[in-house]
Amino acid sequence: MAVIRRLIFGLVKVFLLVSALLALVTVIAWFYPEKFLCVDSGPVSADVLVVLGGGVHERPLRAAELFQQHAAPRILISGAGDDVINRDLLLKKGIPPGVIQMEDDSTTTRENALFTIKRLRAEHVHRVILVTTWYHARRALKTFEHFAPEMKFYSRPSYYAFDRTDWPKPGNFKRMRLEFLKLPGYWLRYGVNPF
Repeated sequence: MAVIRRLIFGLVKVFLLVSALLALVTVIAWFYPEKFLCVDSGPVSADVLVVLGGGVHERPLRAAELFQQHAAPRILISGAGDDVINRDLLLKKGIPPGVIQMEDDSTTTRENALFTIKRLRAEHVHRVILVTTWYHARRALKTFEHFAPEMKFYSRPSYYAFDRTDWPKPGNFKRMRLEFLKLPGYWLRYGVNPF
């Protein structure tokens, strides 16, 4: 009986410790989301820049900047709805139309990955720079890595609304906080490990 009590007490202790650590990580992530959500690979070069749909159209502007820095020789826009606007923004920034391709069927990050990866594999692409917003960077990167582990993906996000003073502006705070629901949601539903 004493052995069972010690075993139960030990399990309860481990459970409480794990719960406390999880709560601490959650609190830190909640108050410092930029430390967890933002993933930036730094200066890299690749075969293609993939611009994910969404955001407030700051993503194609970041892609144009990276293209002009010779990070990749072409740009693939992924995402229905934003694709035409993103293409127009790239053209206005001086990107030649011949280097822009479009994948205009996807409506989620998962579909961005699945539909884009299919094209990238057909073209024998090995290195890809993902361009999205900083708070979407972790989930986007981990999703693409999950569905194409044979490819090398880099993240070069835009820093729109990165400054804390911009968080209260309409929609920024909500979009950022939603990522904390979407990360575990993608892990549970699709097996995309956010770590």
